[in-house]
Amino acid sequence: MNKVALVAGAWMLACVATVVVQKAGSSEPDSKSAKVKHGQYLVENVSTCGDCHTPFNEKGEPVKEKHLQGATLMFKPTVPVPGWAERSVNIAGLPGWTDEEAVKFFMTGIGPNGKFAAPPMPAFRFNKEDAEAVVAYLRTVPAAK
Repeated sequence: MNKVALVAGAWMLACVATVVVQKAGSSEPDSKSAKVKHGQYLVENVSTCGDCHTPFNEKGEPVKEKHLQGATLMFKPTVPVPGWAERSVNIAGLPGWTDEEAVKFFMTGIGPNGKFAAPPMPAFRFNKEDAEAVVAYLRTVPAAK
């Protein structure tokens, strides 16, 4: 019985040590990494920003090297829509935006110029935590060359 307890205890100690070593080897603080990952989830899976802000090749696949760097929109409205944008803007790295301006935009839909973005861009209403996560992620996306 003591051998079983000793082996089980050694195994548990080895598992705990492995987790501690993996955590210590992390290059980013957990909170920042978690925030960026949450922002990535919101950008890629909830808002699907890449559908408009990433160009697609002739096969209809996103061009990975130009992820979120702006693109000509592949669709148009069926009826005239005033101010319709023919092209999406580069959001990789959020060039020209302060963090405060970008967070406000993702919370209210209102840009630094005091206006809503041109259609078809939706006016997002993220809460502050989600808006900050989106900004944190977009800052990590390589900007256009």
